[in-house]
Amino acid sequence: MKFMEEAPLYQQVAESLRREILSGGLRPGDRLPPVREMARRWHCTVGTVQRAYQELARQGLVVARRGQGTRVARESPTPGPIRYAALVHQAESFLLHAVSAGYDPAEVEQAVRLALDRWRALARELLTPEAGALRFSGSHDLLLARIAAQFPSIAPGYALRLTFAGSLGGLMALAQGTADLAGCHLWDAESDAYNVPFVRRLLPGRRVALVTLAHRRIGLMVAPGNPLGLQGLADLARPGLRFVGRPRGTGTRVWLDAQMRRLGLEGPRGPTLEVATHSELAQAIAEGRADAGLGIEAAARAWGLGFIPLTRERYDLVIPAEIWETPPVAALVGWLAPETVRALTADLGGYEAEETGRVEWVEG
Repeated sequence: MKFMEEAPLYQQVAESLRREILSGGLRPGDRLPPVREMARRWHCTVGTVQRAYQELARQGLVVARRGQGTRVARESPTPGPIRYAALVHQAESFLLHAVSAGYDPAEVEQAVRLALDRWRALARELLTPEAGALRFSGSHDLLLARIAAQFPSIAPGYALRLTFAGSLGGLMALAQGTADLAGCHLWDAESDAYNVPFVRRLLPGRRVALVTLAHRRIGLMVAPGNPLGLQGLADLARPGLRFVGRPRGTGTRVWLDAQMRRLGLEGPRGPTLEVATHSELAQAIAEGRADAGLGIEAAARAWGLGFIPLTRERYDLVIPAEIWETPPVAALVGWLAPETVRALTADLGGYEAEETGRVEWVEG
């Protein structure tokens, strides 16, 4: 296989053993050949084999114990290292096939993300909720991730499970019953209002509360020092400018598309990359894969990027009336206050909390 011919030798050794493990040639508990024997077999150094064994250990396929050598890991409860490695193996086979067909790895990654988004949006089966878990679906947010991390202290005995599927994706999950609450920052150009018009359209007949999490500053993320001298959205029309954006259905994309239409522009003219989260957007610019992107200031600061502020948006939690008085929701709403959010975002920047905890009821 071409991968095996071009990969570093230690990876070839590791891949050979991994295939033997996945095929059942080496079973859980079996001892791998001694390092020196493998070195003779592969005509390489002992260090090369040791590095291969370390790679397999990192993947969870083998364990090394003093005096017992290196052995195939015992099968563990789902997902387990063997089952997970089999999935990785299938993914690599698909990637190699796609690359051989002429696709760039970035294109493959984008296609997989889009396929996953479609699969989630089309899924109609209501999954059995996890006991003690509050299921969130919606727009990506760094503050919300921090709240989820400390949720057991906010609502003892409960966890906040996050799925970042974009603002529209979150409202659709509420409509389908696959989420308990959503996160939304959708701006309606006709009414110049956030969230309410979309909630009414997508959740007809439902009574829901919009609880303001915070206001966030949105703008263009650029390389440190803004080497291209970008000043605003009009600069996105520069030929050749590499833009990284968010998928359709996200609040950031809805706002951007509306503003570009207002400027009489169709959109960025250069190559465009789409990513799932603000953090991935910032990472793409930091790694030099894109020149600019529209996202939240907190993500730009986290990656040490330049930031050109453009607007201030409201991020709401969308909570159906039927779960409003449940213990985890009551605890969360009671905890949300300007001072708590300011403390939690002090090192992030880009958040304003003067309206945090504000409640607006909407009849769909």
